[in-house]
Amino acid sequence: MSTYTQEIDNAASLISSQNEGWNAISAESVARMRLQNRFKTGLDIAKYTAKIMRQDMDNYDADPAKYTQSLGCWHGFIGQQKMISIKKHFENTDRRYLYLSGWMVAALRSEFGPLPDQSMHEKTSVAALIEELYTFLRQADARELGGYYRELDAAREAGDEAKAKEVQSKIDNHVTHVVPIIADIDAGFGNAEATYLLAKKMIEAGACCIQIENQVSDEKQCGHQDGKVTVPHEDFLAKIRAVRYAFLELGVDDGVIVARTDSLGAGLTKQIAVTKEPGDLGDQYNSFLDCEEVAASDLANGDVVINRGGKLLRPKRLASNLFQFRQGTGEERCVLDSITSLQNGADLLWIETEKPHIGQIGGMVNEIRKVIPNAKLVYNNSPSFNWTLNFRQQVFDSWVEEGKDVSAYDRNNLMSAEYDATELSIEADNRIRTFQADAAREAGIFHHLITLPTYHTAALSTDNLAKEYFGDEGMLGYVKGVQRKEIRQGIACVKHQNMAGSDIGDDHKEYFAGEAALKAAGKDNTMNQFG
Repeated sequence: MSTYTQEIDNAASLISSQNEGWNAISAESVARMRLQNRFKTGLDIAKYTAKIMRQDMDNYDADPAKYTQSLGCWHGFIGQQKMISIKKHFENTDRRYLYLSGWMVAALRSEFGPLPDQSMHEKTSVAALIEELYTFLRQADARELGGYYRELDAAREAGDEAKAKEVQSKIDNHVTHVVPIIADIDAGFGNAEATYLLAKKMIEAGACCIQIENQVSDEKQCGHQDGKVTVPHEDFLAKIRAVRYAFLELGVDDGVIVARTDSLGAGLTKQIAVTKEPGDLGDQYNSFLDCEEVAASDLANGDVVINRGGKLLRPKRLASNLFQFRQGTGEERCVLDSITSLQNGADLLWIETEKPHIGQIGGMVNEIRKVIPNAKLVYNNSPSFNWTLNFRQQVFDSWVEEGKDVSAYDRNNLMSAEYDATELSIEADNRIRTFQADAAREAGIFHHLITLPTYHTAALSTDNLAKEYFGDEGMLGYVKGVQRKEIRQGIACVKHQNMAGSDIGDDHKEYFAGEAALKAAGKDNTMNQFG
């Protein structure tokens, strides 16, 4: 990235090379606008963030304490405020990403209205949200740099060279709000060609990382719901290749693919895999089917049979025309899915589990790493888990194994608030607190995300405000519960006009019209009440 002085020199050189009609153009104003618009296209963003993510993956391989994190964001403003907050509290954005949840797109961004996570929403809304998120992040850059420019002008006007030099250093070393996004393409919204076309749209919008799952596209379910149906490996691998071709065609050569397996909770398949010889990938997939051995004379009209080793096997077929897997094969299928995906172009894995249990996750990762030593996961720290109950029960069970007295606790009622101050609950909360670091170290989790956090925070904060504002507290409900906290916590959007771009607009008015500019940030702007 060019320094402030270099950008001014470049602009000055360009202006001087033109005729006198450009004399009114300020080289410094041009430099400011160029620095505020560092990323011109979504592809610029995808190429920039892919490099960051690849470097983070290498750093994690060297030190699992360097895991990465993200929160799911369903609107550009939410993603923007998240990254502004991260910069405010931590001074950088290192190892902190965005997550785009297909669940939240379905529930909050569909023209049909709220929908379940079953790929019924318009697929183009996924790419549209990626573009929106990066539009808001780029605006956060422009807003922050605009503030620095005003500081620089004030320092110059005051003749404070030391302050001017300090502010210019902030401009030269500006940390962008633009970070990698892991974007959910569900099961690809159709066949491999449909997956490829949508992947291109997502990459062009800025996605450096695409997550795809091995469910049947037209039967897709949320990973935490019942009724999931998987596809044979070859079908899934074709879609992984389709995403890779999309990255390569667009020149994002180091784009990242996350292969998600839902096999742990999926007991059904729509197809019997094609197999040409014993032990091939199709044969391995079919070996998990729940079958019964039959003789030719036992066959009924329309029966489907598999010939394995000279024996006729009839897979159990449901009235829905789906075939059933044997009970207890989920973990083994997850391991095979994961190994196969990594051997055929995927970079990271996602294993959708029914609970956050490091032992369970780590057990599968250890099996995968026997074949792929550097295999690593993206993991959903899901709001679908009852984290309090799960971890209290894990502590309870570990104490039972250790022979510790647990007679004071009812395992089935551990969610009760009566246990909140107990030794067991304190230990459970500590395990929740360290879950991400522990799982990164012990279960190969490179990236921890929460899929739907801002869905829940929006609902919770709105409930609290509605209860107070429409109740006895009246306006004090907003002032005490929102505005006073914004001011004292330094929440940037307390100056909502500034956050919406009014100061950027004022800057542009001055660039374009000089002293004739009619600016909004004068003495009568009530935003000045916030300092």
